[in-house]
Amino acid sequence: MTHTHHTIDYIELNVTDLADSRSFYEQAFGWRFNDYGPEYAGIVAPSGDGEVGGLGVGRPPGPGGSLVILYSDDLDASVAAVEAAGGAVTEGPYDFPGGRRFLFADNSGNVLAVWSPS
Repeated sequence: MTHTHHTIDYIELNVTDLADSRSFYEQAFGWRFNDYGPEYAGIVAPSGDGEVGGLGVGRPPGPGGSLVILYSDDLDASVAAVEAAGGAVTEGPYDFPGGRRFLFADNSGNVLAVWSPS
């Protein structure tokens, strides 16, 4: 799977019950998942190559509850760019099983994330 610098790369849907939500998306849309434990399942890309999103327990679901994730070739430079543009880093950068990421709020209060494999 090819990732493009500073584009939308992944969407995390926040759910209250992982098993029920996974079942819903499997039945409604035929989605397949990679299991990462009791609180997270990755949504397999239609091509079978990589993932396009995930279902996660931990953040509250509902309006504004999904997390848009951008890809970065250089996570530290992206942190600096967000801050220079007037955004606020709200979490991280921190390690996760796929690499590193951080969350930020833009100038309208939208919270997004940026990730990098290293």
